[in-house]
Amino acid sequence: MIDLRDIRSVTDFQRNIKDYVGKLQKGKSPMVLTLNGRAAVVVQDAESYQQLLDRLEQAETLAAIKEGIAQADRGEGIPFEEAERRLRKKHGSRRP
Repeated sequence: MIDLRDIRSVTDFQRNIKDYVGKLQKGKSPMVLTLNGRAAVVVQDAESYQQLLDRLEQAETLAAIKEGIAQADRGEGIPFEEAERRLRKKHGSRRP
């Protein structure tokens, strides 16, 4: 969650970059930087950003699994053997 007290101008951020980077790494919450009084970018430490990407990937994977289950419940899809045949044909792989 973005702390609305952590809104700074790009100019202020540039002037005090070492302090702000340290604060971002310690606090683990993103900071909004403004340009001409308007929100322009959000910055955060690399570890927190990676965690966000990991959570997003997990959520997308779960959504895809749920959609696959729903398709199967509706009788959509193809048998495994047919899917395997198509994948092998597409990728040029032979059966072991």
